[in-house]
Amino acid sequence: MTAFQGKSVLVLGGSRGIGAAIVRRFAADGAAVTFTYAGSAEAAQALAAETGSTAVVTDSADRDAVIARVRESGPLDVLVVNAGIAVFGDALEQDPDVIDRLFRINVHAPYHASVEAARQMPAGGRIIVIGSVNGDRMPVAGMASYALSKSALQGLARGLARDFGPRGITINVVQPGPIDTDANPEDGPMRDLMHSFLAIKRHGRPEEVAGMVAWLAGPEAGFVTGAMHTIDGAFGA
Repeated sequence: MTAFQGKSVLVLGGSRGIGAAIVRRFAADGAAVTFTYAGSAEAAQALAAETGSTAVVTDSADRDAVIARVRESGPLDVLVVNAGIAVFGDALEQDPDVIDRLFRINVHAPYHASVEAARQMPAGGRIIVIGSVNGDRMPVAGMASYALSKSALQGLARGLARDFGPRGITINVVQPGPIDTDANPEDGPMRDLMHSFLAIKRHGRPEEVAGMVAWLAGPEAGFVTGAMHTIDGAFGA
């Protein structure tokens, strides 16, 4: 497949899980793909060798490093911001520094990366941020900071869609539900609880999320912007 032949793609947070599936999809479709990683060097190098992509270390909690990485990538056709973390526990007992780091990765990095990419991005460029169905619905305790960060991405996309639309640049949020990754394995301890909320009684696959991302990055989605695209087996219905 050559749907993205000659296109330049940067994936922030691409070494594992959903990010790795996105890297594989764009590489298979002919794009020149660069992806970032922070703590998964071995997985990143293996993925780069497998796909012919380029792995670069970047800490998404470091605003200046994120901005520099995007700037140094040159004019991008597609930016995908996938890097994110979750912190679980009683909000009354959590370390404020840990929560601030979550906000730097989950909110600040997508904002600054999107703005920096748009400075050089050509008309028809695509920005896609990986959010979560928890931006719409939070059915369990202990995830307030995560839910807040994913809800913030909705305002980011709606606002930047207005700013970037006149230049033909779209920005969208993909909101997965439970996806079978190392961080949330289908056979994990939360399986039965999560499946109780689902209409389709299974975890999603990273490749399914990557397929939605590829569609949003492609020519058929040129009139789609400032929108949330939920892929969750009706978890949030």
